[in-house]
Order: sequence, then C-alpha cells, then structure tokens
Amino acid sequence: MTGPAPRSGDGRVGDGWVVGVDSGGSGLRVALARAGDARPVGTVRSREPVRTGAAGIDAEHLLAQLLPAVRELMSGAGLPHAASVSAAAIGAAGMATLGDDLRAVLPGVLATSLGVRRIALAADGVTAYAGALGQRPGAVVAAGTGMIALGATLASPDGAVAGAWKRADGWGHLLGDCGGGAWIGRAGLEAAMRAYDGRAGGSGALLARLEAVFGSAPELPGAVYPRTDRPAVLASFAPEVGRCAAAGDAVATGILREAARQIAVSAAAVCPSAEGSEVAATGGLFGMGEPLLRPLREELAERLPHARPVAPAGDPLDGALCIAAALATGGLVLPPDPRLLWLPETEASA
Repeated sequence: MTGPAPRSGDGRVGDGWVVGVDSGGSGLRVALARAGDARPVGTVRSREPVRTGAAGIDAEHLLAQLLPAVRELMSGAGLPHAASVSAAAIGAAGMATLGDDLRAVLPGVLATSLGVRRIALAADGVTAYAGALGQRPGAVVAAGTGMIALGATLASPDGAVAGAWKRADGWGHLLGDCGGGAWIGRAGLEAAMRAYDGRAGGSGALLARLEAVFGSAPELPGAVYPRTDRPAVLASFAPEVGRCAAAGDAVATGILREAARQIAVSAAAVCPSAEGSEVAATGGLFGMGEPLLRPLREELAERLPHARPVAPAGDPLDGALCIAAALATGGLVLPPDPRLLWLPETEASA
C-alpha cells in the first residue's frame, strides 16, 4: 500500500496515479492505481448506493463518498496531501440516460479537489467491457439483475474508419433485460405459479422453492407487486432456478436454455463481424455456473462462429482503472461517445 510518489518529467508529485470508480445498485467502489500499471494499490467500498433524483444520478451524493475515499487511498499509498491524480474514470449504472448532473458537476470538482486533469464518465456497461476485454474490439454481455450487451469497434490507424459502440438491451425488467437475473427469476416464479394452479408448463420443484423463499404461493403477488425494488426481488429467485436445473428439473433447465439464447442474441447483435473478435460474459449472474454457462457456450458458438470466447480479465472496477490509466498515458483507443464514454476534453474539442 505504501511507496514513493512517482514524478513526471516536470517534477509534479502524483502525476503517475489514477482513480477508478464503480457505482451501482450495491454501492460505490473506488480504487487507486499507478497509471503505468492499472492494478489497484488499494480499494475502498461504500455499500450505500448513490442516490438518483429528478436531475438523474446525484453528483453531490457521489462526491460525498468519492472524495473521502480517494483521500484515504492516497494517504494509504504514502502520497502527500498536495498530491494530484492524473486521471479518473467513473463508471455508473444509468450514466447513459441519468448522467447529466455528473457531467455538469464532476469535472470541475475533481479538478479543484484532487487536481484531476483528465476525466472519463462511463456507463457501467463500458467499464464492464473494459474490465473484461481491455481495449480490444469485441463484445461483452454483462448480466446481473439486468442484462446488457455492448460491442466496440476501434478506429483504424489511418483514421479512415471511426470507432463506435453498439448496444443491445439493457432496457430494464419491464421492456427488456432478456436473460438477466430478473428475467430468469420471473420465469421461474411463473412456472411455480403454473404448478400451483395445475396449468401446463409448471414445475413442482420451483413451486417448492417459491414456498421456501416467499411463503404461500397465493400471497406472492402481494409480496412482489408493491415493492419498489421488484427487479431485485425477482432476481433473488434466479439462483433457485439454477439449483433446480442442476438437480435435473426440466422446466428450470428450459428457462436457463432460453435465457442463454436471449443473451446470445444480444451478443450477436453487437459483436463486430471481423474474424477473431472476442466475446466475454461478465457479471454476477454467471456465478450460477454450468446450468447457464453450458447452454450459453452452445448458443454463442452457433450465433457467433467467427468470434472467440474468452474469460473476462477483470470486473467493472478494473475496467474503470483501465480507462483512467489509458487517459493518463494518452493511450485511450476505446471510442468516445456522448452517452456511453464521455470525455470532457474530447467534447470540448469536437
């Protein structure tokens, strides 16, 4: 955690340090790394999710957690109080549609408070992409409670072809997130209710798990519909579907097969067509293991025969550090985008 603060050619302390941030439904994570390495020398986590209000993601609430965390990390790394941070990348769930307050507030405050000279504000799908594949072209499907697929092509060295992002799904549990945790959980609960009613397509195994988790089946609507966190409640049943599938329940197995198909369809919609493009799956949902991963591998092989499946190299916090380090060293090749990967310097010069 400790070590001498690196100096740049002009002698300013702290020029070799970057900050990565991952903000989502489970809270905020902040990491500090050397720009030339991007491996965290320390991480601070807050389990309080950043608030969202009428102006979108609340910049002041994010800063109230972020600034003390960065100062704690810098102190732990042995940096003097006056040290600055070369670059910061903040990845946040909802950035694409709810990030206006962050765009308006963060660049100025981070420059004043931490000396940050370069900043990137990214959708969580972008940091998941960078964590999984780094700065290589390909596609990443990120699945937890929801599901989003993101593909990237990079600009050609001669500038004849511009890099671009392509997105599929990530539209929330009412309009999409097909194959994600809430989607699987809802399908499992529906199959359980079918079994309770005696309708075709039901699963007694899933009904037993519903009753073990939620209580009496007829009481389930009253336990789910009034909740403001319905996606998380639905997703909490996804592991039960996985366990029933692993135990051989045909209905649960079919649900996971269809989830894998939906995820692969989204991956195919965004993956570059170039031979050798990489595709990775990242996120907590895939901790379910083989009951989901096996059919997903089969679906990806059928729909993306030109793509090479790879294991994700890291998580969204690693991706934020990757982007910040690339910004600090002038090596960022991931394409800027006003909604997905916003770079104030790039926007100002456009």
